[in-house]
Amino acid sequence: MLALSAAALGAQGQTTREEMAADLNKTGGVYYAYPVTESHNTPAPKGYEPFYVSHYGRHGSRYLISDRDYKWVADKLHEADAAGALTPLGVDVMQRVDSLMQETRLRGGDLSPLGVRQHRGIAERMYAAYPQVFRNDAEVSARSTLVVRCVLSMDAFCERLKELNPRLQMTRESSQRYMDYLCHHSDASNAWRDDPNNYKEEYRKFEESHTNPDRLMSTLFSDPKFIARNVNPHEMMWGLYWIASGMQDVETDLTFYDIFTGDELFDLWQCFNYRFYAGDGNYAGSDGLIIYNAAPLLRNIIESADAAIASAKPSATLRFGHDGNLIPLAALMHLEGCDLVEEDPEKFYTAFSDWKVAPMAGNMQMIFFRDPRHPEKDVLVKFMLNEEEKRIPVETADFPFYRWDDVKEYYQTQVLTRD
Repeated sequence: MLALSAAALGAQGQTTREEMAADLNKTGGVYYAYPVTESHNTPAPKGYEPFYVSHYGRHGSRYLISDRDYKWVADKLHEADAAGALTPLGVDVMQRVDSLMQETRLRGGDLSPLGVRQHRGIAERMYAAYPQVFRNDAEVSARSTLVVRCVLSMDAFCERLKELNPRLQMTRESSQRYMDYLCHHSDASNAWRDDPNNYKEEYRKFEESHTNPDRLMSTLFSDPKFIARNVNPHEMMWGLYWIASGMQDVETDLTFYDIFTGDELFDLWQCFNYRFYAGDGNYAGSDGLIIYNAAPLLRNIIESADAAIASAKPSATLRFGHDGNLIPLAALMHLEGCDLVEEDPEKFYTAFSDWKVAPMAGNMQMIFFRDPRHPEKDVLVKFMLNEEEKRIPVETADFPFYRWDDVKEYYQTQVLTRD
């Protein structure tokens, strides 16, 4: 599996400190709000037109996973305030968190209004780019994991398509029946993640060396004794980082980036990115085991595509899940820049960037084309990640278009072979 990584496609996976400093929202990693507002599509070869779309999308922007993620930080700041141990900046930050919690109260893990808008926008751009797929009474199958934010993301996406063409024949399902491919995690991969002898000790040391809270604590708390007795600086810095990162996903203009330096945000993001690389990406130590969690999903993609090709009717298959599904899928499919291997933790970010693969509402699309006047001609397919055309390690004379027969053979004979 590691040998399949294509170094020639690596540039898309790289990230620099300068790039992150230019847009601090990227230091939020998978909290990065979907940035795409316009989709650029290469015209199809002469005579070809789209007839099928295969899609997997992460849920849209959400609140932090639990109300506690906001509350414990607020409680600690209020405790310090009552003890007279906050600086003026600390009081200001406390008040900002209090204001934020008016919106986030009892919404932990919920899809935010921005998340709804993201999926409506993706659906609208897909409809505009490939109108032949969604014409007349075309069939659209949509399936979601059981998590409510994914169901509501599916609903937002499908509702926009229905608004654009009420005649669409659409099914929307969220069922345990589909979880074996929408959100598959093998027993072997779970055991590997849980094994303390894999990457966890190395990660612990990495996080410890990249979390330097003393400067931040001194700007928020005025009493060193209060910090010594009542504050875990490491945890407080991370708590504030999560809040700062998640602000881009909620309906408020508040920000917390001003309390961090650019280097602090970059270092914390490196830790966050490390977790996703080791836990969901093509990390060398897992020898492809983790990304193979996406094998049932890739098989479903192939089977669904073959069924659509055999049908005379335009159609689309929409699937909705999580970052922990999209990241392994992109790596297993060897999408450009998503499958690179780097063994030095200090360089992980040069090979893998979580926000490039799975921002909020991140998505993979495969668009299928055929020449309706010449059915004997090859079916073509192109790959898009977050609405950007991507290469795969299959020969083609006409990028971004690939022969489906070549693509299917590659996946079936060189990728889906671990079992």
